[in-house]
Amino acid sequence: MTTVAIIVMTIGAWGQRLAGAFLVGPLLERRPVLARAAGLIPAAVVMAVIVSLTLLKGGDLVIDERLAGLGVAALLVWRRAPFIVVVVAAAAVTAGLRALL
Repeated sequence: MTTVAIIVMTIGAWGQRLAGAFLVGPLLERRPVLARAAGLIPAAVVMAVIVSLTLLKGGDLVIDERLAGLGVAALLVWRRAPFIVVVVAAAAVTAGLRALL
């Protein structure tokens, strides 16, 4: 990558940060509904990554025991279980199904 490309991308990244701080920030302060919705965006992005890593393998849709583990984890998170319980239960379900199948 050339020096010019690095400089352009750096300016672009900082430009996005400044636009968010000075343009979007005041808009969210005036509209609390938008602020609450914007607060949910990081969780939605993380969940989308988790689901895509769970259901896709080499670009193909794969439905296997990982989906059952993800379902158990989602149920436990919904029921507000402690994080360690969610991880151990999801791993146990996935491992148990892999041993059976």
